[in-house]
Amino acid sequence: MSKPFYQVDVFSAEPFLGNPLAVIADADALTEQEMARIARWTNLSETTFLMAPTHPDADYRVRIFTPTSELPFAGHPTLGTAHVFRALTGNDSPQIIQECAAGLVPVRTVDGLAFQAPQTIKDGSLDDAYLESVSAALNINRELICAHQWVDNGPGWAVVELPSAQHVLDLKPDFSAHPTLKIGVMGAYPEGAPHAFEVRAFIAGIGEDPVTGSLNASIAQWLHRTDRAGEGYIASQGAQLGRAGEVHISIEENTVWVGGSVTTIFYGEAMF
Repeated sequence: MSKPFYQVDVFSAEPFLGNPLAVIADADALTEQEMARIARWTNLSETTFLMAPTHPDADYRVRIFTPTSELPFAGHPTLGTAHVFRALTGNDSPQIIQECAAGLVPVRTVDGLAFQAPQTIKDGSLDDAYLESVSAALNINRELICAHQWVDNGPGWAVVELPSAQHVLDLKPDFSAHPTLKIGVMGAYPEGAPHAFEVRAFIAGIGEDPVTGSLNASIAQWLHRTDRAGEGYIASQGAQLGRAGEVHISIEENTVWVGGSVTTIFYGEAMF
């Protein structure tokens, strides 16, 4: 048995400087156990499986696996899978609808790909005990955290804000004593800089994620709620991993759209 296989680079205009994603197409016959085994083998942050939709309004269905678990939604897998769907089908509609465990996610295809940020399922401030764990894992004083929020839209993110982008870049975290944390960190650049914010994403037991669409989506929703997002901005991520990720945020009629470049790096057949 063989299936179409793509490996794409998401959130960077320059190949090999974004976040890689493996996509297996025509995956309807694969079992959940087979999908999990493939995702462990690719050993990327996520591997997706492109399938026929079950919802009448969807163009395709996707299942998203990390090497250790399945996710209801994730950002760079959404853009990468939409890119592969269009490459395989020739679909040139201005908007397509992705079906995933989190529901239906619109993806715009005009002037690049952008997904509509799904609603957060958990928000509000972090409690003191959690903040103490976060500051310890990040190796910073608690007083350095300017603001914080649950921004969970499926993967389980919480975020803390530091005084500047440079504070974010200077972090040297140690999550060894905090094995369950999944934390985003953000800091603003000076006005007039090419990027508005620097973002980093840390997943205990896995490490730092190069460029994270789901986290950036929910950060943008938080910033919009607090009147800090304007009509949109560009965030950078991945510099400390040798990447050049750029996440384009657009706010339209109280809706957050998250976009970025997607490049096909490899394609062929996966053999089973």
